[in-house]
Amino acid sequence: MVLKAVKKLFGSKPQKSALPRIPDGERYYVVGDIHGRRDLFDALVDAIEEDDRASGSAKTTVVLLGDLVDRGADSAGVIKRARKWGKQREVHYLAGNHEEMFLESFEDKDVLRHFLKHGGRETILSYGLSAKEYNKLSLGELYEMLPSIVPAKDRKFLEDFEEMIVAGDYLFVHAGINPKVPLEEQSRKDMLWIRDRFLSHEGPLPKVVVHGHTIFDEVMDCGNRIGIDTGAFRSGVLTALALEGSTRRTIQAIDNEDGITISAEETVE
Repeated sequence: MVLKAVKKLFGSKPQKSALPRIPDGERYYVVGDIHGRRDLFDALVDAIEEDDRASGSAKTTVVLLGDLVDRGADSAGVIKRARKWGKQREVHYLAGNHEEMFLESFEDKDVLRHFLKHGGRETILSYGLSAKEYNKLSLGELYEMLPSIVPAKDRKFLEDFEEMIVAGDYLFVHAGINPKVPLEEQSRKDMLWIRDRFLSHEGPLPKVVVHGHTIFDEVMDCGNRIGIDTGAFRSGVLTALALEGSTRRTIQAIDNEDGITISAEETVE
């Protein structure tokens, strides 16, 4: 589902009279849905590392908002790069609905069928199975082969993904939250799959929610939530939101006719 952004970047009124803040001395980089675009992810990782070095001393944390896999050409490579990054600095990985479908495909043939129709085919091929080999397999045969195609360490990595993270006045989660339920009572289903009930909510939320899951033409700041899924697998734009104190910046890896370039927005107070 794609919703056209109707508000300018960070142009709407804040949810509260005081701007939301990240705890003093901390810096967060929050990355939207990667969906198998290893090329964009590599470029964005480099850009974030460079930005962090240039931004002065801070306790830096990276948060990947989920949906690392499916649709793009190299989900296996994204998983490998994400795991490697986590060994170099503090990285938190949030579960997305596509990680959930991927993992459940090992246990349920019907989920595998659904997964393959929603980008899972590309994920399977990224593990080295050729399109010719894939096309020869029945669903049942693929189901039986899946554990031998996908390394156990990758499955374990995805299984350990978190569901939400709170940092000061912000909440990071893949899809969103149920506006009618306290944070401590949110269901995994809502955090990974919710859409309309969350997106249409105009009132205050317990925290400013930074989320992915729903694609926008540009970063969507509604005051009570900020959507940063800019549709990397289709648009060629992968977005990170940098948060420090009460400031917000965007860093984007953009695939265009000149190759992949980096674009950064000015800090907003």
